[in-house]
Amino acid sequence: MMSKCDKPATKERLLDAAHQLMLAKGFTATTVDQICSAAEVTKGCFFHYFKGKEDLARAALERVFEYKNRMFAEAPFRQFPDPLDRVYGYVDLVIEMSQSKMAQQGCLLGNFAMELSDTHENMRVTCANFFMKWTESFQADLDQAKAQEAPDADFDTFSLAEHFIAVLEGAFILAKSRRDMKVVKESLQHFKGYLRSLFGK
Repeated sequence: MMSKCDKPATKERLLDAAHQLMLAKGFTATTVDQICSAAEVTKGCFFHYFKGKEDLARAALERVFEYKNRMFAEAPFRQFPDPLDRVYGYVDLVIEMSQSKMAQQGCLLGNFAMELSDTHENMRVTCANFFMKWTESFQADLDQAKAQEAPDADFDTFSLAEHFIAVLEGAFILAKSRRDMKVVKESLQHFKGYLRSLFGK
């Protein structure tokens, strides 16, 4: 017979609770007891799935990353025949997502990187790896657009993809300090304008 701890919904509740609490309070201020209470599970169930809070945080990041990968892979802009239109579609989708209610609490990956990079080496490396995967994913779209629209241009697509992430994450910091998500939308629209200047269309 499957125990309560073995039910898939139990693990999902823990991940949901950790995600929400760590976005709201930060990694350090969120305790295992608080996560278990919010998820309505015992600490025994917590340790059935996770070695500790860092293990849970990494799993939460992995889940977010996989979810967003699926969202972008299945987004309508993927059907555009022109690779540059797909790049613009990518940015437009991020703009749309940034204005959602959930986005108001910021980016879990960015929050962890800011909070933990100087104190939790394993989490710093984890965050760096996720940022690298994100960069390489967007770079693949930029590579296709550059090959078709600007093959002789001297900009580097990897650096450009990193610049996009820097603009987005920096805009989230400004938005949180001002309690106004409009700055994220405006910053990404500026980035889109920069892309148009690079590609000439």
